[in-house]
Amino acid sequence: MRYICLGYHNDDAWTGKSAEQQKQFMEDCFAYDAELRKNGHFTGGEALQGPRTAATIRPSAGGPIVTDGPYAETKEQLGGIMILEARDLNHAIQLMSRHPSSHMGSTWEIRPANEQVNALFQEEKYSMSSQNKR
Repeated sequence: MRYICLGYHNDDAWTGKSAEQQKQFMEDCFAYDAELRKNGHFTGGEALQGPRTAATIRPSAGGPIVTDGPYAETKEQLGGIMILEARDLNHAIQLMSRHPSSHMGSTWEIRPANEQVNALFQEEKYSMSSQNKR
């Protein structure tokens, strides 16, 4: 089963580290990601730029409202996502609790992928690509 892992971190914790500490942390993360890949658990992921580069869109009666950055009253912001293949939620928790960022103070929200809706996306994607080939 696939699990989407949302990684939240405090940007001040990162910028407060020396360049050598940042380099070592990234090497530790890459090594663990390689271990996850080797064992068939890592199926994708993306790091995000900082929250200052974000935009948030909210609905309103007069049309969408766009604001700069995320709307959060917390120092922790979404920093990236990881897609895991795991037996069950407990297995996904076990895998992510060993990720180096978990020991640096990052928080991970782990949710099962919605396989039903994702299958519909795939069907639509296939349908659209078939229509475009005609």
